[in-house]
Amino acid sequence: MTWRRRAVPVALALLAATGCEGAPAARPAAAPAAPSSATAAVARVCDAPAAGPAKAPAGAVVVDPSVVGDLAAKTERSPAGTTFWLRPGEHRLEPEAYAQVIPKEGNRYLGAPGAVLDGRRTNQYAFGGTAAGVTLRHLTVRGFVAPRDEGVVNHDSADGWVIEHTTIRDNAGAGLMAGARQHLRASCLKDNGQYGMNAYKAGDSIRGLVVEGNEITGNNTDDWERREPGCGCTGGVKFWAVDGADVRGNWVHDNRGAGLWADTNNNDFLFEGNVLEANDGAALMYETSYNAVVRDNTIRRNNRVEGRAAAGRGDDFPYATVYLSEAGGEPRVRARTDRIEVYRNVLEDNWNGITLWENADRFCNSPANTSAGYCTLLVAGAGRCAPPAIAEEPLRSDCRWKTQRVDIHDNLFLLDPAAAGCAAECGRMAVVANEGTAPDWSPYRGAGVAEAIAHRQGNRWHANVYRGPWSFAAGGLGGVLDAGQWRGAPHRQDAGSTFESRAGG
Repeated sequence: MTWRRRAVPVALALLAATGCEGAPAARPAAAPAAPSSATAAVARVCDAPAAGPAKAPAGAVVVDPSVVGDLAAKTERSPAGTTFWLRPGEHRLEPEAYAQVIPKEGNRYLGAPGAVLDGRRTNQYAFGGTAAGVTLRHLTVRGFVAPRDEGVVNHDSADGWVIEHTTIRDNAGAGLMAGARQHLRASCLKDNGQYGMNAYKAGDSIRGLVVEGNEITGNNTDDWERREPGCGCTGGVKFWAVDGADVRGNWVHDNRGAGLWADTNNNDFLFEGNVLEANDGAALMYETSYNAVVRDNTIRRNNRVEGRAAAGRGDDFPYATVYLSEAGGEPRVRARTDRIEVYRNVLEDNWNGITLWENADRFCNSPANTSAGYCTLLVAGAGRCAPPAIAEEPLRSDCRWKTQRVDIHDNLFLLDPAAAGCAAECGRMAVVANEGTAPDWSPYRGAGVAEAIAHRQGNRWHANVYRGPWSFAAGGLGGVLDAGQWRGAPHRQDAGSTFESRAGG
């Protein structure tokens, strides 16, 4: 059976798109052949942004760059639903840290060619407030200094914003926050201090997020993991407790840290048609989250910086390019799929492949739960996950975020160690867990979690194509399997897959 890669959506077609919440992703009726190459189009937005209107639209309020604070003042004086047209030039706010634009519901902000809103490394936020349905198009926003974990555009995570053909670059903190039903399309998020976008909202109410056709590159210039080791606070985009997101056709590259990172109680994600390349860490992390489709992506040359650093310090953990950490399918949580489906992707010359991981000591109400205060979506309240009740069903099962029901098939895995700059320390696929040790009341101590993730939780590779010297790990940490051992008892992975030892990059 032949298979053709679906074209990545291009930025110029995006304004014609409607109904951006994706339809449910149907599982293929028959297994498609694995893709034959890693060739894919990319959303080249940052170097060639689409030009805005050269003249003010009828009825628009004209904003003058020669008047400091003109945009904020005219926004305050104008009614909801007003369209503002920013003339060419550098627009400035008042020179105070908290001076910002507070839109009203339904406002539209359009930039003429060359229109820039510059924070001059003085203002913390560009656009804030809680008004819904705001639109930004054809505007460059730069030079703002939001604190860590806060954002410059849509600082207060208002709902229903549309950001299109907009460049958000060279800011501290996150370039952009997100609210429910936010659409980010054909935009450039570049060289921001922490994230390109931080999809977090107090109260965990983000639904129906669309991220389509954007270029997301060079973010985390402030290198937060070095400044605060283990903060888990870096990368191209961070998603937190988002229910329903379509992430399509983006070019996510050269970010310091992970490219895309969904962390803690996310659900119902579609990652489709993206090109994820040359990120220092994992291309995609899906952590303590549920139910996702990962398909038709090109994933190349990721994780070399972090993978090489780990190998240099003697750490043999299979740091992955696609990292599913305490994340799996759960039929009781409503979504377009009841599993994590990973198919028709190309992974080329990354440090490692796909790792399915569970930390046996990490569960709701445990000291090892870095998402402090959060419980699984199956248990109302962390306090319930305590002895003696946690030792019995249903809490014994439901207090854990489980890596389960993961289906990895019809992918092409290419590895040329010379191109990847590694030897035996890279090129790993893994389904592993540590031995549980703490706390002393944990019902998960011992090797039970490692045995479950490898053999009892429905995690399955099949019908893939491997080219290059791949190795494998299953169950506990520390062991390395060859393809024959991986396919044989007791693991029985990759039925129907093909293996070619020649370099595949």
